[in-house]
Amino acid sequence: MDLNHIKQVHFIAIGGSVMHNLALALHKRNIKVSGSDDEIYEPAAGKLKAAGLNASVGWNPDQLHKELDAVILGMHAKEDNPELKKAQELGLRIFSFPEFIREVSANKQRIVVGGSHGKSSITTMIMHVLKSAGKTFDYLVGAEIEGFDLTVQISDAAIIIIEGDEYLASKLDPQPKFLKYDHHIGVISGIKWDHKNVFPTFEDYTKQFDLFADKTPKAGSLIYCEEDNLANIVGAKEREDVRKIAYSAHEAEIKDGKTYLKTKDHGNVKINVFGKHNLQNIKAAQEVCDLLGVPADKFYAAITSFKGAKNRLELLAENNDVRVYKDYAHAPSKLKATVNALHHQFKHGKICVAYELHTFSSLDREFLNEYKDTLKYADLAFLYINPDNLKIEKGDQYSEDDLKKAFNKSDLQFFDDENELKNALEGQKGKVSTFAFLSSGHFGNLNLNETAQNLVK
Repeated sequence: MDLNHIKQVHFIAIGGSVMHNLALALHKRNIKVSGSDDEIYEPAAGKLKAAGLNASVGWNPDQLHKELDAVILGMHAKEDNPELKKAQELGLRIFSFPEFIREVSANKQRIVVGGSHGKSSITTMIMHVLKSAGKTFDYLVGAEIEGFDLTVQISDAAIIIIEGDEYLASKLDPQPKFLKYDHHIGVISGIKWDHKNVFPTFEDYTKQFDLFADKTPKAGSLIYCEEDNLANIVGAKEREDVRKIAYSAHEAEIKDGKTYLKTKDHGNVKINVFGKHNLQNIKAAQEVCDLLGVPADKFYAAITSFKGAKNRLELLAENNDVRVYKDYAHAPSKLKATVNALHHQFKHGKICVAYELHTFSSLDREFLNEYKDTLKYADLAFLYINPDNLKIEKGDQYSEDDLKKAFNKSDLQFFDDENELKNALEGQKGKVSTFAFLSSGHFGNLNLNETAQNLVK
């Protein structure tokens, strides 16, 4: 499908993070866009309205007609969705969003960054460097980044950088998204069991990364973290005529709470991000940029100004003595990496971590054991569960003792009321130098920015 020949597109479940950004990206190309969802929350609702796209709340089959060039189906839409049924009756071309991206990037070089953790950071690092180096490229990423209006861009560029999620493409196409893009260059940052609702066993989950690596074409490249045991096993397997590139954390040192990359030819390069995990991410991004023709001097010149993707160890507030971060750490491996990064970066003073168990997997009793020792380096650990979320996921009630045992942390404190959590955090003022809110949720209705400002007053 030639993007230049697309005139009209309809989105079923337009409110999703990537879906509404893709809708806006097509709208910028003067493609007529329509869409609907059962609910459309902020920031999607505001962004769509500001662009003049009045997506409907509620399903409306009358929006479907034969002049549509494509219907893009979000994972949120079920098989019996009335708009989907209408599209099928009309014989319209129906795509999941990864299928659509693959279709319109058929003539591009496709770089896909996969992994249980780090893929947003690696993807945004690559984007930041390529932009700084004056390269033209398209992209799809799951996190906002400074300097880019949208998280999706589709143009006539010769390359596209894609964050490849292992979650399923749609109800009609229950395959991991990263298997749909047919990458030329693939990255595997690390593999840790996640999405238990879709991949009920560890073996089910890890198999998807084998399939991803196996899709690397002849003369293609597979870049993988050799410091991650499973990624190393998957990446190092023999595949005919595939270039294998193993990477490890970039050499660095910490001085006065700041991290510097150590290089032979470019001196010590100060960076804004920190932690071993981010040093691995930087090296992965560098390997990709090298394949794309970005020289080392331009890479280091650019990476020093990279501030991180939104919600990825994002600094909310600070003063001379206290700093407050938030991070999208919704899985055990991400929580552990973030807590360890804070511990090694700020060796003086106490660290207080507020963590929300939010996802389906996190609220599963069997999966909860995966969190053992993830909060080991938190001087104070506050664990929050939104009771309304437990009802949604049909989970059982947890006691503080259950959670202490699962996390293997006897001094862990459990909260199911955000106001009590806020009071406990503010009670640590003057005692703690580093606070961190870690979750893919919102801690109920807690205003994180306001709380962060209170903690540094």
